[in-house]
Amino acid sequence: MQNLCKILKKGEEIKYFLLRHGDGIDPNGPMYYNGIYHLFYQYNPKGAVWGNIVWAHSVSKDLINWEKVEHAIFPSKPFDQYGCWSGSATILPGNKPVIMYTGIIDRHQTQVQNYAVPANLSDPYLRVWNKPDNNPLVMADKSINKTAFRDPTTAWLGQDGHWRMSLGSRRKHRGIAYLYRSRDFVNWVKAKHPLHTVAGTGNWECPDFFPVSVRGTNGLDTSVLRGNVKHVFKVSLDATRYEYYTIGTYDTKRDRYIPGKDMVDGWKGLRYDYGNFYASKSFFDPAKNRRVLWGWANESDAVMDDIQKGWAGIQLIPRTIVLDPSGKQLLQWPIEELETLRGKRVELRNSTLKKGERLEIKGITVAQADVEVIFSFGSLDKAEPFDPSWDRYDAQKLCSQKGSTVQGGVGPFGLLTLASENLEEYTPVFFRIFKDQDKHIVLMCSDATSSSLADKNGTYRPSFAGFVDVDLADKKLSLRSLIDHSVVESFGARGKTCITSRVYPTLAIYENAHLYAFNNGTETVKIECLKAWSMKSGLMNH
Repeated sequence: MQNLCKILKKGEEIKYFLLRHGDGIDPNGPMYYNGIYHLFYQYNPKGAVWGNIVWAHSVSKDLINWEKVEHAIFPSKPFDQYGCWSGSATILPGNKPVIMYTGIIDRHQTQVQNYAVPANLSDPYLRVWNKPDNNPLVMADKSINKTAFRDPTTAWLGQDGHWRMSLGSRRKHRGIAYLYRSRDFVNWVKAKHPLHTVAGTGNWECPDFFPVSVRGTNGLDTSVLRGNVKHVFKVSLDATRYEYYTIGTYDTKRDRYIPGKDMVDGWKGLRYDYGNFYASKSFFDPAKNRRVLWGWANESDAVMDDIQKGWAGIQLIPRTIVLDPSGKQLLQWPIEELETLRGKRVELRNSTLKKGERLEIKGITVAQADVEVIFSFGSLDKAEPFDPSWDRYDAQKLCSQKGSTVQGGVGPFGLLTLASENLEEYTPVFFRIFKDQDKHIVLMCSDATSSSLADKNGTYRPSFAGFVDVDLADKKLSLRSLIDHSVVESFGARGKTCITSRVYPTLAIYENAHLYAFNNGTETVKIECLKAWSMKSGLMNH
């Protein structure tokens, strides 16, 4: 345990924003207000396990360097005395922020929706929040499962001048996003029909609903409903502990969300991230006209390890979200401010990797690095056939069978991150290409199977994976990996497929960590360009 604790403690100091001293989970109510970014998050100040949850609060001027301020919301009233759960922030007319959050009112987990407002709007950090006595604003009626009724979305203003918000819930095995309307943001009425619902998907948590521009890369305020706009609907599924989204249209007359005809709406649908990523929340950043996504990654080791560390859970690097030009999916990319942490740089060009070869990337601190690489290959003729018996929606199962050491045709090729010198430990992030009738299928994996020699009960080391919908006409694939001691966030094909892994090496730590590019396919692969940077530390005032 000593080495494991050591690497995670180091990660605490170096991860540009790592929540510690308790259970830091769901990002809540992110917003930009009067030149300051605010992030609230579910947090247990008394331990590293679930319970005693408050809304912790940190502020930043650049999304990189953060200052922790007073807890914004904590159990103190009859309407939240058993817990203050997730929610969102909305900026009302007159530049007045308001938080909507879920309160727990009894030991039976009865959930209600409350609001809080800043005590002093002239305080740039909004350190103190008041919970008015007219709470709760929304309670479950007899048709609603009151123990699965939570996580209000950012509200949007309809063309009729009424506010709307949605809440996650379920009825038996049907996932539901209830819709509520209000004239004044205080008196809310449940709509006759939900915003969206899907049978067989189980409880919906942390719903998010927002517009994206069909043209260009600018983000949109949540209340933008007209123009060249599509809408994104995302839910965190309690049953799978993954997040799924669809892209579609918002019927403003019927107040219904309608997924696009080619969207898979359920457990086999699109995900923001095919790895350790949950309870995400986006917000519109008017300072840079972008939509920013926050996600949370829990620990992959055992609960007892968390208790011994004294903390659990990290917020991942914020990402921008835009609609892919195809309209079929979203593209995600680390915020541009992250590049201010880049230090020493190395670059490789036109390096060849034949079957079984690997090339070490030296000259940077590879335990904390930002790596961008473009791979190319001369031919797709050697691509393996895609077996018709394989599940086209279960990339993770395929990756577990076709790992980084299993020789293929075109691939596997990619990066060996957080590797020990003799490869006793390593976390590979790689591509593998298959031939399927008249097209090719690209598999992307981030495989934690060999990430650590620590033999511990309760440690989760999956072969995370997703398929990449990419045109291979130019016979190129790009990969970016953010490596930070116990986390590897990877972005394939400029953000088409993203995978986050939590890993706990015992040998590949600090200066003993190595980074390699590799190819275990029979087709020769070229590194057209590889750029890698040592990453400095952002500031976090605890």
